[in-house]
Amino acid sequence: MTEFYRNYLAVAVLMGAAVLMVTAMLGLGRFVRPSRPQPEKYVSYEAGSDPTLAFGQSNVRYYVFALLFVLFDVEAVFVFPWAVNLENLGWFGLVEMVVFVLILAFGLVYAWRKGVLRWA
Repeated sequence: MTEFYRNYLAVAVLMGAAVLMVTAMLGLGRFVRPSRPQPEKYVSYEAGSDPTLAFGQSNVRYYVFALLFVLFDVEAVFVFPWAVNLENLGWFGLVEMVVFVLILAFGLVYAWRKGVLRWA
């Protein structure tokens, strides 16, 4: 057996050991845990209210709030590399970032004026 195949054999043995350990731990957990099935355990829980079969249980404003969070989270991803590379970008980079931040600020003001950020 060559060294090349011996390395692959070592990886295969380690992967097999990992799968065996995970299977053993899950099996031991299944064997040890108590099993007391009750109908109340299987009812889905939605923010403290009883679930209904009707569509539209959640309010749309929660999704809009989450989208605003993602938008401003992504903005942070763009601002950090810009701040690190600001000297190389010069005035062009500064103007572009000001325009970017102004567009986001206008979006935030629009959402604020529409009442999207109000919870009550």
